Amino acid sequence: MSLSMPSSSAAAAAAAAAASTSGSSSSSATASSSSTTTSWFSGIVRGRGDKSGNAKLSKSASMAGGGSGDYGGPIKGKNQFRGVLFKYGPKPIQVAFKTGEYKQQVIFIGGLTDGLLATDYLEPLAIALDKEKWSLVQLLMSSSYSGFGTSSLKQDAQEIDQLISYLINKENSEGVVLLGHSTGCQDIVYYMGTNAACSRAVRAAILQAPVSDREYKATLPETPTMIDLAANMIKEGRAEELMPREADPCAPISAYRYHSLCAYMGDDDMFSSDLSDDQLKTRLGHMANTPCQVIFSMGDEYVPDYVDKKALVNRLSKAMGGAEKVEIEHGNHSLSNRVHEAVQAIIGFVKREGPSGWDDPWS
Repeated sequence: MSLSMPSSSAAAAAAAAAASTSGSSSSSATASSSSTTTSWFSGIVRGRGDKSGNAKLSKSASMAGGGSGDYGGPIKGKNQFRGVLFKYGPKPIQVAFKTGEYKQQVIFIGGLTDGLLATDYLEPLAIALDKEKWSLVQLLMSSSYSGFGTSSLKQDAQEIDQLISYLINKENSEGVVLLGHSTGCQDIVYYMGTNAACSRAVRAAILQAPVSDREYKATLPETPTMIDLAANMIKEGRAEELMPREADPCAPISAYRYHSLCAYMGDDDMFSSDLSDDQLKTRLGHMANTPCQVIFSMGDEYVPDYVDKKALVNRLSKAMGGAEKVEIEHGNHSLSNRVHEAVQAIIGFVKREGPSGWDDPWS
């Protein structure tokens, strides 16, 4: 969903990441017991060419990071992560931040306007994952922060693939779990439908707040006029030209991306309650091939009141071949008021589904 954030958020997030990175120890934590000198997947890819509810950290956990390794843990202090900042692709924006030095990674993919440190549950999640010998990776893409308006799901998928390829070839990754928040859920669904070589390293997927941008935008008075304008611009061959500023006050947005987010059956329209079961299955059915969890906030402020949330999450789960459902009562969009429940759901799923299939990715 389109969430407003102060203009200084990007700089603050980058500064926090840089500060934490510069203070991190060069000695990494011991990798998981299944680690080897080379990843089972790296040879394959190379061969193919390639807040009230917050789980509050105790003072000792904040100081030590709560980690299982000897490097001090993934959290140095409030909003301070300890880890490695690295480039995974050729574009300046293509950097990612990784906590821990483990062979299994959970990749967090944020929503519109998101970047590093996007949700409150990432801190306790990093600690919980570290105890299970998993790294947390937060990536920046061309669509991060205000870049979403001139990007696309296709471009996001290409950059996600580049990150996974980096983890496989440079970090000897033994597989990843994708964790999407909001529009990041669309990214995961789109990426897993590409059948890219590196997508076979995705052991499981978690969709947190998979809600309809279109249904939310439909509650705004200017949306119908702007959809018509975007459609006309696309017909005239001006899909990549920018819409008027009132189309989206958060960022410059192209006619294509506005139409994708706001129009019926646009490329981003995957979770709308008015889509038929067949339409949902067409868009989500391929997720049945991957262990999947849907975490739905029953108090999500970006879901219109007329939507039956319980019925919707049941239909989404069914369309994905029976994905695991987690309904968090009174939870808001980012689960900032239900952090503990969010971390419990995510870490439980990762522990159950993450290790499955490590030895034979082609099964």
